[in-house]
Amino acid sequence: MEQRRPPEYIIEVFADPSSVKDVVRGILHTIFFHRFFPSIRPKTRDILDLTLPFVDDVELETLIDQRTATLVRQLDTSSDQGARNTGVRGLMAVQFFEKKRRKAWFMKGEEEVCWEQWTLDVTLATPRTESERAKVRKAMEAMLLKAAMKIVTTVNREKDHIPPITTSEANPFPYQIVINPKDNGWGARMGIF
Repeated sequence: MEQRRPPEYIIEVFADPSSVKDVVRGILHTIFFHRFFPSIRPKTRDILDLTLPFVDDVELETLIDQRTATLVRQLDTSSDQGARNTGVRGLMAVQFFEKKRRKAWFMKGEEEVCWEQWTLDVTLATPRTESERAKVRKAMEAMLLKAAMKIVTTVNREKDHIPPITTSEANPFPYQIVINPKDNGWGARMGIF
């Protein structure tokens, strides 16, 4: 039986090298603030001229820091290879899963099925002059506000696909953050690759 593709929400991210880490972390925390189901105490962080929600969870914070650092290293490496003028790009995906019992007669146990994916399409801008720097900062602030509003609007509108919580675990839905995600072909869905 073919599984339905989970909804995917794409967020375009634009940042300069000095701000890319904070901007990406701010967007990831905003997503998790709305899709992380354990009880949390609301906190905020200021990024550029915006105040964004922050999830105070050590395990999640560590994962976000690790994946963001990996993406930033990849962007830095790509920009060092001569792509400075064209705008270096990278992808990052946040995926949320539900645990389901396997229904095949030859496989026992549970499988994790993705029910939602957020893809960040990150473009690194490298301004060369002070006036370019000012324009890039203004564009980053506008992009960050637009991204935050898209997340809030989407999570408030798109709720019907969230699976019911059927466990008493602190976090009922496992998640992962993937750098440069590959398309999930039939082999990946069957667990072959």
